[in-house]
Amino acid sequence: QVQLVESGGGLVQAGGSLRLSCVASGIILTIHTMGWYRQAPGKQRELVAKIMDGGSTIVADSVKGRFTISRDAAKNTVLLQMNNLKPEDTAVYYCHANIREATWTTNTYWGQGTQVTVSS
Repeated sequence: QVQLVESGGGLVQAGGSLRLSCVASGIILTIHTMGWYRQAPGKQRELVAKIMDGGSTIVADSVKGRFTISRDAAKNTVLLQMNNLKPEDTAVYYCHANIREATWTTNTYWGQGTQVTVSS
């Protein structure tokens, strides 16, 4: 069974930085995509950024120029560097991955979520 474990959330003042990390563990053949979604209170979950196995990325317009997604394929890890944080970035951030497992099936996994709070 694959698991995604997140770390790095917390409380920061506006203009500050945080780095989120997500590690996938289990019997993994290929990670097709890995990335981050977020959900603020009363709002739908939205894509923040994701990176494909070829290295290409998709980044939400709301965070372009402030957030950077990167991946260490050897460690099955994805990082989200968040700079110049704004109060509207406050949300629970969820790691997400599409993973091909030893059974040769591709499944979608979610982390447990990590809270990011940005104070004004």
